[in-house]
Amino acid sequence: MTERSFRDIEYNYRMIDERIAEAAEKSGRRREDITFLAATKTVDAAAINHAISLGLDHIGENRVQELLSKYEQYDLEHASLQFIGHLQSNKVRQIVDKVDLIQSVDSLKLASEISAQSIKRGKVTDILVEVNIGREENKSGVFAENLEELLAQLAPLEGISVKGLMTIPPICENTHKIQKYFNIMHKLFIDISSKKLDNVSMTILSMGMSADYYEAILEGANMVRIGSALFGARNYT
Repeated sequence: MTERSFRDIEYNYRMIDERIAEAAEKSGRRREDITFLAATKTVDAAAINHAISLGLDHIGENRVQELLSKYEQYDLEHASLQFIGHLQSNKVRQIVDKVDLIQSVDSLKLASEISAQSIKRGKVTDILVEVNIGREENKSGVFAENLEELLAQLAPLEGISVKGLMTIPPICENTHKIQKYFNIMHKLFIDISSKKLDNVSMTILSMGMSADYYEAILEGANMVRIGSALFGARNYT
């Protein structure tokens, strides 16, 4: 990492924080009501830890192998580590003792494996249920009409605790369309909250990324997952 890279992260962090505060105020909330989670796919540990030194306190990895390769380098005394990508059941055992929350649970099979592996380790793993709000075939997530049924299946499982919902909406050409998806998610979130299901507490609504976190907050998100706007464009080579 160069000194210029660190300065860029500092500038980006400050700008994002200000925009989160502005969107929170517009939605009738405070800055501290919104969790800024840095999506750290392809980002090296030095950059991640520099962001943590600025006040960032939540980070999220998308890939199991990448998480494992960087795990010993994260400054986890000052940040919560979460898993935010698609997770295969056979890889749960590799990360369940390393993360504070798994955001991408979309099936009873996956939740059952998280439950079993958590029980083995004497812990309760917090999870979010991923909703495929755009009904896209190439994306994971439960369809909205099947959400309540899945939550009812997850509620009796020991070793997990459902803390809310997450989504990745379709790419939209304008903010009006993206806000419609976010609005539908917020209504689902409120509806599930009102049902007061056992072992299901709707405390986290994770939606919005670098291009649309502002709109997501306006529509009720209380956690946003921001990567490239903080760390710069991804380098996948």
